[in-house]
Amino acid sequence: MLSGELYDAQNPELVAARRRARNLLRRLSQTADHELDKRHEVYADLFGQIGESLTIEPPFYCDYGTNIFFGDRVFINFNCVILDPARVTIGNDVLFGPAVQVYTATHPLDWRVRRTWLESATPVEIGSDVWIGGGAIINPGIRIGDKSVIGSGAVVTRDVPPGVFAAGNPCRVIREIR
Repeated sequence: MLSGELYDAQNPELVAARRRARNLLRRLSQTADHELDKRHEVYADLFGQIGESLTIEPPFYCDYGTNIFFGDRVFINFNCVILDPARVTIGNDVLFGPAVQVYTATHPLDWRVRRTWLESATPVEIGSDVWIGGGAIINPGIRIGDKSVIGSGAVVTRDVPPGVFAAGNPCRVIREIR
């Protein structure tokens, strides 16, 4: 799965790993705003890496959690989804608006292969000092450069260079920013 090869998502080991993540996400959703220590315990158990000062507003959803690597000072707003059968790397000082979706999972284009229910995944990399507006969708294999802004509702289908404002469906660079 992590190598980008086709895999069976119904493999018992993967099903157990997703169940583990769901249980931890349920714990996260049940923590009160003032229970920061409990939230950080869940973060440490769930994610591959957490930096200093990670804040996630529940509800939050992911497949495994262990393939998500957060830098320092990351804020994830309400109702975000990260499908992480491949690695998702999020840099420092990153902001996610509400309902942002990050996908690494994908399905074969060939219907004959798709009919086997096998899928694959490609890593996503989000640089530092990035802001992703509410409702944006980041597709598999995407890299978003440092200091870029992704507009609300964007559907990111190709890499975004550093230091730009990009928006739309499909997402395109609108202008450079400082």
